[in-house]
Amino acid sequence: MLSVPHALTGAYVASKLPHPLLYIPLAVAFHYLEDWIPHWDVGTGLSKGTRKRSTAFKLELIDLTITVGLMYLFWHTEPQVLQYHIWAGAFAGLVPDFIEAPRNFLKWEPAIFKPFNDVHGKFHFSTPNWVVGLLPQIVVVLMIWFLR
Repeated sequence: MLSVPHALTGAYVASKLPHPLLYIPLAVAFHYLEDWIPHWDVGTGLSKGTRKRSTAFKLELIDLTITVGLMYLFWHTEPQVLQYHIWAGAFAGLVPDFIEAPRNFLKWEPAIFKPFNDVHGKFHFSTPNWVVGLLPQIVVVLMIWFLR
């Protein structure tokens, strides 16, 4: 999935649970669950050579910019002191993708990352059809908007 639903899900979990020992593992677990749903993301096509790494990197920068904007839009009403847990939850929701980024964008995979990337790959289900692939992500974002 794009960074947007992963980060917003992690942030939402953190906004509802009081302690990082609860919301961090749940944010990571939700990442894998969301990746199991057929989706389109900026890395779709990298492994098959239908997308350039430079294009995926530029799209990811846009994705992360939109993510930060939506994070602010969804939770800017809370006092700044209380927002650290929300940002930590968002970060935790993105950790599997951060671990995978060196392999995807630099063709470099540190040995310590390989087991994590192998697990991530077992859950990841992309579709090249961006309309079908964006629909579940839009549903996730709208659900978080209304549930928060």
